[in-house]
Amino acid sequence: MTPVGIDAVEIWSGKLKLDLPNTFAPEKGDDPAKYTKGLGLTDSSFPDVYEDIVTMAANAAKRLMDREGLTPADVGRIDVATESAFDHSKPVSTYVAGCLESVYDGDFTHANKGERKFACVAGTQAIDDAYNWIRAGRNRGRAALVITTDTALYARGDPGEATQGAGAVAMLVDEDPSIVELSTAQGYGSKDETDFLKPNQQFPSVDGKRSMQVYLSRMREALEDYESVAGDLELTEFRYAPFHTPFPGMVRKAALLAYRHVIRDTDHETALAEDIGRQPREPDFEDREAYEAAIRDYMDELKTTEPYQHWYDDTVEPTLGLSRSVGNWYTSSVHVARVSALRDAIARDDALVGDTLLVASYGSGAQAEIHAETVCEGWRTGIEALDIDAQLDARYDLSWSEYEDVHDVHEYDKDLGRDVEAFTVPDGEFVFTGWGRMNERTYEYVE
Repeated sequence: MTPVGIDAVEIWSGKLKLDLPNTFAPEKGDDPAKYTKGLGLTDSSFPDVYEDIVTMAANAAKRLMDREGLTPADVGRIDVATESAFDHSKPVSTYVAGCLESVYDGDFTHANKGERKFACVAGTQAIDDAYNWIRAGRNRGRAALVITTDTALYARGDPGEATQGAGAVAMLVDEDPSIVELSTAQGYGSKDETDFLKPNQQFPSVDGKRSMQVYLSRMREALEDYESVAGDLELTEFRYAPFHTPFPGMVRKAALLAYRHVIRDTDHETALAEDIGRQPREPDFEDREAYEAAIRDYMDELKTTEPYQHWYDDTVEPTLGLSRSVGNWYTSSVHVARVSALRDAIARDDALVGDTLLVASYGSGAQAEIHAETVCEGWRTGIEALDIDAQLDARYDLSWSEYEDVHDVHEYDKDLGRDVEAFTVPDGEFVFTGWGRMNERTYEYVE
C-alpha cells in the first residue's frame, strides 16, 4: 500500500512580538517567572494591522507551493482549520484560494475547499480528511493542502491573555511523503464539554481549571483507545511525543499522565517501586476520593524520578521549543510541536528516518486524537528549508501601549483597522486591504 502523509510543511508567524517577562509581567505587576516557568512562555507572536487568518494562511501556502514547485493544478483539495473564522458561511479556504490565484497561473476551480472546526483538534481532523480522500482514490493524482491558521486572542484582562499567539502552518498531504507517513491506527477520546467555547463571540469563555481536567481526561481516553487498536505502548517505541500545546506548562501535566499510563504493569513500574512504590490500584481503596488522592501523591513522586525526567527531557521537552516563543496558535499548536521535534533532531544530528512520533492532538469541547507517524527519508531537507528562526528574530517588539492599540485593531466589534499604522512593512506577502461591497474582507499581494 502506497504510504500517505505530510510531504511538505511551511510556517508563517505573526510579525509582532509581545515580550511576556519584560513587557507583559511588569504591567500586570507579576513576577516574570509566572510566565517563563509557570506557563513556560517567553514571547507571543501577534498579527500586524494588515495581517489576519487569511493572510497568514495564504503566505504559508504560497511559500510551500513555491518551494515545492507546485501550481494550482497540483492541488485537488484545500482545507483550512481555524477557530478564528470571521464568516459563518464562506470558508476561509475560498479566501486563501482567491489570494493564491492572484499570483499563480491557473486556478483552483476543480479543487474541493472546506473549513474544519473543532477547536484546536481541527487541523489534525483536516489531515485525516485529506488522508482518507487520497486513500479512497478520489484525488486523481493530486495532493491536498491543509492549512491551520488562528489569531488566538483573549479579552483584555482574561487569565488566558498571556498565552495569546498568531500564526499559520501549511502542510501538503500526498502519497510517498517526505516528512512523515501517517499510520492507520488512531485513538479518540470525545465528550460534550463546555470548558472553552465562543458562542457568537470572538473571545473565548474559559473555565480554566475544568479545561485542564477535560484536556487530561480526553487524552487518557484517546491513549486507551489507541492502545486498543495498536497494542500496548512501550517507552522506547516512539522518539518524540508532540502534544497539543496551548502553553508548555499544560504539556508537562499531560506528559506525566501519559508516562504513568504507559509504565503501568511493566518492568519500568517495578523498577521504580523500590523508591516510590507501585501505582495505586482503585480496588485497594475504600472510595474514589481516597484513590484519586493516592494517585496525585504518586504522580508528585513520579515526576521527581530520574527515569521520568530523562524520558521527558528526551521525548517531550524538545517539542516545546517554538511554542515558548510564539504562544498558543490553536489549530496549529500540535503541528508546531511536530516541527520543533524535528528541528531538535537536526540539532542533535539524529538520523531519525524510520523512527516514530506519537502525536497527541486536542480540541476543547472536547476531543483528543492520538496517532503514530513514521519519519520519512526526506524529512531533514524539508525542515531545514524553513526560515522560522529568521521570522521570529524579525518580529517587531511591542511596547505595552502599542500592544493595546493592535489588540483593539483585531477586535471585530471595535473595527479600528486603519486607525493604527502598521508596525512593519509588508514585503512579498498577502495583506488585508479593507472591505468589499458585501462587507467581505479584501486582500492583495504586495511585492
